Amino acid sequence: MIWSLIKVAIFIALAAALALGAAYLQDTPGEVRIAFGGQEISLTPLIFVLGSLVAFAAFWLLLKLAGFVVAILRFIKGDKTAFSRFWDKRREARGYRALADGMVALASGEGKLAAAKAAKAEKLLAKPELTRLISAQAAEMAGDRAQAIEIYKGLLENDRTRFVGVRGLMKAKLDEGDEKTALKLAEKAFALKPRHKETLDTLFGLQTRAADWGGARKTLLANSRAKLLPKDIVARRDAVLSVAEAMVAHETGDMEKTRDAALFASRNAPALVPAAILAAQVYISGNTPKHGMKVLKKAWETNPHPDLGAAFAAIRPDETPEKRIIRFQPLLKLRPDHPETAILATGLHLAAEDFPAARRALGDLPELAPTGRTLGMMAAIAKGEGAPEEVVRGWLARAVSAPRGEAWVCSACHSVQAKWAPLCSNCEGFDTLGWTLPAESENPVLSDAMLPLIERPAPEEIEQADPPEDVSEEPLEEVDTIATEIPENKS
Repeated sequence: MIWSLIKVAIFIALAAALALGAAYLQDTPGEVRIAFGGQEISLTPLIFVLGSLVAFAAFWLLLKLAGFVVAILRFIKGDKTAFSRFWDKRREARGYRALADGMVALASGEGKLAAAKAAKAEKLLAKPELTRLISAQAAEMAGDRAQAIEIYKGLLENDRTRFVGVRGLMKAKLDEGDEKTALKLAEKAFALKPRHKETLDTLFGLQTRAADWGGARKTLLANSRAKLLPKDIVARRDAVLSVAEAMVAHETGDMEKTRDAALFASRNAPALVPAAILAAQVYISGNTPKHGMKVLKKAWETNPHPDLGAAFAAIRPDETPEKRIIRFQPLLKLRPDHPETAILATGLHLAAEDFPAARRALGDLPELAPTGRTLGMMAAIAKGEGAPEEVVRGWLARAVSAPRGEAWVCSACHSVQAKWAPLCSNCEGFDTLGWTLPAESENPVLSDAMLPLIERPAPEEIEQADPPEDVSEEPLEEVDTIATEIPENKS
């Protein structure tokens, strides 16, 4: 209704403008003289304008007539489609105009108008590869997902539009949460266009969330061949995928695959803690502990981590605490100024009951970087040195409210994880876990687990307290277990 009123108003305005223009020309004094071949014609301004319009109209008709004559001649010569092409030119122009209007409406967020223009364009042009995509997007914008899916299915019939149809169906399934079907569609889209970056990224994400590590490595290789990712990122992701494969192979008892995948990951990403630990375990099981020590030292030099120290201790689980301190010296000298080195050395001296050496090794960490681990160690040191019960309880009380310290934190959603994994358990991001300090609001404290220890009145019971190792496990373990027991594989 409103559009009809607008068209009527426009018509009235144009008619009024023409009437005013004609009146103006009629009242304009003077004349227009045309001299040609010794002849001279005098015209009023109004007659001259009208004559010019008639001349242009006649010229346009002559062009159309000439085109029609050419079509007749071509038809006489045997071109049976000459007439249809002649009459279809105007139809085609209208179709492309409708197509352009549909694209503008789509960009403007007018889903229903875009769908109407696309339908008109398809009727005039008979080229679904040009119009159906707009129709599908318009249907999605209008909230008609079923109609969009039907249109995408129609695009599968044409070789030129098959990829667009598969991609559209894949996105529709992703919106529905049907990742299993979306994965199959992503594989088909990859087969059609193996260098399409969006398809490669989507396929890689679906494969990692489905724990299809082998398929993800093939997709990563395709990404590398297409030069869509830097080499260092490709190497890092390949190493993480290898660790994931090694973890699965280890669970299924496939030791050969575990060995190959773990060693490959360790070579490609020496700083990846789970890879180094897996590789070291492979070497230990193969009776080559020296190679395992070398792998752990290289990882420690790049990225000191408590799990590396535990794995280094597990190489010789039966050695005495004194011999262990001697064996750990090359490892401790690699990063002497790192806080993790001080904590590891403190644990070794505590296991040997050399409490003054443990205090020297820990240094001023409890004051500069107070965490549950460092403050718990100070409680053990104070207890070992025979400090009053109030002093020991004071250290334990501080450890209760202190943050845990570094942990596996997701760089995407910032959630804290109990152990490393290829995917974040919260947002399912791939290779997003890093050993770093959590945000202040997410940095857990150890109060619930340590309160029973603080409340124990008997000194001999407090003697069992030890620095916390992980928020997900008991925060205070026995002093004797520091650096002497290898934990469950945290990779």
